[in-house]
Amino acid sequence: MRALHPLDFLFLSLEKRQQPMHVGGLFLFQIPKDAAKTFIQDLVADIRLSKSIPVPPFNNKLNGLFWDNDPEFDLEHHFRHIALPHPGRIRELLTYISQEHSSLLDRAKPLWTCHLIEGIEGNRFAMYFKIHHSMIDGVAGMRLLEKSFSQDPQHQGITAPWCVANKRTKRLTDPEAPISKFKKFTNTLQSQLKATPTVLAELGCALKDKKNHHPDYVSSFQAPSSILNQRVSASRRFAAQSFELARLRSIAQHFNVTINDVVLAICSGALREYLLSQNALPKKPMIAMVPTSVRQDDSDVSNRITMILANLGTHLADPLARLSTIRRSVINAKQRFQRMSSDQILSYSACVYSPAGFNIVSGLMPKRQAFNLVISNLPGPKESLYWNGARLDAIYPASIVLDGQALNITMTSYAGKLEVGLTACRNAVPKMQNLLGHLEDEIVCFEQLMTTCNQDSINTMQHTQPS
Repeated sequence: MRALHPLDFLFLSLEKRQQPMHVGGLFLFQIPKDAAKTFIQDLVADIRLSKSIPVPPFNNKLNGLFWDNDPEFDLEHHFRHIALPHPGRIRELLTYISQEHSSLLDRAKPLWTCHLIEGIEGNRFAMYFKIHHSMIDGVAGMRLLEKSFSQDPQHQGITAPWCVANKRTKRLTDPEAPISKFKKFTNTLQSQLKATPTVLAELGCALKDKKNHHPDYVSSFQAPSSILNQRVSASRRFAAQSFELARLRSIAQHFNVTINDVVLAICSGALREYLLSQNALPKKPMIAMVPTSVRQDDSDVSNRITMILANLGTHLADPLARLSTIRRSVINAKQRFQRMSSDQILSYSACVYSPAGFNIVSGLMPKRQAFNLVISNLPGPKESLYWNGARLDAIYPASIVLDGQALNITMTSYAGKLEVGLTACRNAVPKMQNLLGHLEDEIVCFEQLMTTCNQDSINTMQHTQPS
């Protein structure tokens, strides 16, 4: 039995019919050229006949404020095998994912499902995996992914992802001295009390920055209203694309910024162009919530994330000015977090962002929000992975949209590519797929600036620090 972390409880509390709180991933595989015609059927049979026992968190279900093992675990409820209708294009695949990502998970069972999808053009198949955000965060999900597959294309007999054990899950499943619920509660309380003095000091610094209108400090409820910030329906649209990571790395090196800065900058430019096309660009800069991991162990369950509020500078037409604005706001937030431990960061975040969470839950101030959208960038596997000889070609993350935040951009790196997944409310964000084209246009724009912009402009941006 494992206690719910406060963040896990928050994700569960936020869920409602039009606001599912699960995350997912679309994994696209290439069937080996020499594979038997029954490759997919054999893979499905191996999964269904597997004697392996699911490991945490995949065998955990809700039991009040705790995760408990499901004594009636039924694989048929969680694993599904389907085939796309002809011609099996990526368009049909993304339509299916959009539909499945709209549906709620059953809380009477462990909160995950896996869909193996065949019939995709180009001799490919896919796996769509969705799991409730209360069970796992993005970094933990990537760790599970790397353990589930192999770097060896000749490796056969790889078990299903939900049966992959490791040191952490063995510790969770091995018999141990029982710890009372009261003891777990008091341990958590003691940890929070120890963090209090530092957290209060940082809260004071944040209030001072807000009072003094620090140009690089981004406060809650600073985000302007936009078409992205309206109530969402239960319908989702999912779009995905891959970009060469080397292109972003070259831009980052040329302008002496991080790849994450470049990612936020191309998202900012793409949003600006998209909103201009909808005649809906706010006059004030849009704010992105950037999830940041504070996980300091090898665990791969629960959530250990906080968030940075980044000023996207969408009101600025100059791409370099937007990049500089983004960089300064991110550095300002990171400097604050560097002065705190992971527990202190989580406590600080709970204090600063709880009003925003309450507003999302209650809907009391629908025209006010702490941020306009979520932009997440997760580090993924650097080498190509294989599942019983089938090469994993792409990983497209699917995430959450909320009332007040109708668009989510989640990215991950994989084998030299940046894999982009866009998740949006179908009704609130028209022609959302156009953002993919705008992302490519922004990358091209920065590549052109690398050869045409004034060196003095680059030096000015490189040496600009938060004041």
